[in-house]
Amino acid sequence: MEEARSAASQESLDILHDMSKLLNTGLSREQLRACVELIESGVSAEAVAAIVENLRKEAAKH
Repeated sequence: MEEARSAASQESLDILHDMSKLLNTGLSREQLRACVELIESGVSAEAVAAIVENLRKEAAKH
């Protein structure tokens, strides 16, 4: 049962990563995984998007 859940989770992340590449988000698989984990833990998707945007702006300054 756990293996099936893990395989489904990996497949979902693979699809999400493919979509991310098509949309040129620049997010790595690990960054996407972190975003998904935040959302699954109850953080709003809008808040995660705002965090990513702010981090990118800060990185561009340096």
